[in-house]
Amino acid sequence: MKITYHGHSCVQVSHAGKSIIIDPFLTGNPLAVTKAEDIEVQYVLLTHAHGDHIGDALTIAKRNNAMIIATHELATYMGWQGANVHGMNLGGAYEFEFGKVKMTQAFHSSAIVLEDERQIIYGGMPGGFLITMGGRTLYHLGDTGLFSDLKLIGERNDIDVAFVPIGDNFTMGPEDALQAAEWVSAKLTVPVHYNTFPPIKQDPEAFIHNLENKGLKGKVVNPGEELEI
Repeated sequence: MKITYHGHSCVQVSHAGKSIIIDPFLTGNPLAVTKAEDIEVQYVLLTHAHGDHIGDALTIAKRNNAMIIATHELATYMGWQGANVHGMNLGGAYEFEFGKVKMTQAFHSSAIVLEDERQIIYGGMPGGFLITMGGRTLYHLGDTGLFSDLKLIGERNDIDVAFVPIGDNFTMGPEDALQAAEWVSAKLTVPVHYNTFPPIKQDPEAFIHNLENKGLKGKVVNPGEELEI
């Protein structure tokens, strides 16, 4: 299995000829080294409706004839824009051809902000994704604050890789993310959602150091870099 981090919260996972991308935000992302037109996937997973998570979703989905998987309201909106969609909701799971996806809760907000029209469109509840693919379990927490059910999720699932936001301001900061990583107890924790913009500037290496002091394994993956698991 190959995992590619594209910066911010964007993660691509490929295995056995299938590829999915989570929260594609490449255009306008100052740290991204990959262009949206170079992404080849069959599925696009969206944790919530904010522009820094759905930015390239329609472009990638339409060009690849890929399916967008998101919470019901966001999937409906994307369907109205001409995308092939599959709506889900928190706590629900579904078996796709690449593997199983379960939506978990996340404590955040979710809306499409139309700046020119000064309009905000409700995007459904924010979430995370537990993904079982190729015999591995991945957990993308989405944008979230700390909540104690993360411990339950960790106890009920044997998680190989967890993608945990550390940026603070909009999500958990490093201290809360460290607690979240302890509760999730993944074999490998990868920090995401940091350094893209000044308000979420963090030191990911310091976060990894603190993880290791807790007996946990973590890794900083730079935009464009790959992991093999």
